[in-house]
Amino acid sequence: MLELLYEGKAKKVYQTDKEDELILSYKDDATAFNGKKKAQFTGKGRFNNLITAHVFRYLTTEAIPHHFIETLNDTDQRVYKTSIIPIEVVVRNRSSYSLNNRLGIKEDAVFEPALVEWFYKNDALNDPLINDQHVFLLTDVSKEELNQIYELTLKINNALKRFFHQINLDLIDFKIEFGRNSAGEIILSDEISPDTCRLEDSYTKQHLDKDVFRQGTGNLLDVYQIILSRLEELS
Repeated sequence: MLELLYEGKAKKVYQTDKEDELILSYKDDATAFNGKKKAQFTGKGRFNNLITAHVFRYLTTEAIPHHFIETLNDTDQRVYKTSIIPIEVVVRNRSSYSLNNRLGIKEDAVFEPALVEWFYKNDALNDPLINDQHVFLLTDVSKEELNQIYELTLKINNALKRFFHQINLDLIDFKIEFGRNSAGEIILSDEISPDTCRLEDSYTKQHLDKDVFRQGTGNLLDVYQIILSRLEELS
């Protein structure tokens, strides 16, 4: 039996028989507003697992270092073990309501280059926005490593915009995490899915992401199915 190392809001993490490999098992749980809104959607874990796999396979072709190895079944994937850096990196290509509420920036303002923000991963503190100096104080990330993360983040953003453009989706913003692998290298970790991205249909302007659950504006499973179907047609 696999050893359960950690259970989060969206995934369970298991140790494999290889020291430097893990299994991520995607759950059907959906949360919003730092866990204040919760629900279960049968099949959501499958969508996020398979969509994330499509994204990471594409990032491989773009020479982005990441932890993904392979999917094992509908809900599980094998990844390289990383020591997660406790920073959520948020990339904004366009302003959304959250930025409008926080800074008064009008919604749908375009950012070129993209706006990159750091958030401290701490549920008890509601993942506060932090600056570079806070990163150095709260983590073991060096100035050089933070610069590396920033440059890699911009490269990931450009790759993801091209990728989603192929299936007629505009990437409004997204959240990613990084970790150190067994060699000490900083690589992209966690997931990239409609749970972590805001995506908009290029033509209809329909939101195709977890915002339909946050705002109660649509059926989450239908939206995730649209994205997976487009990716499967692309491949």
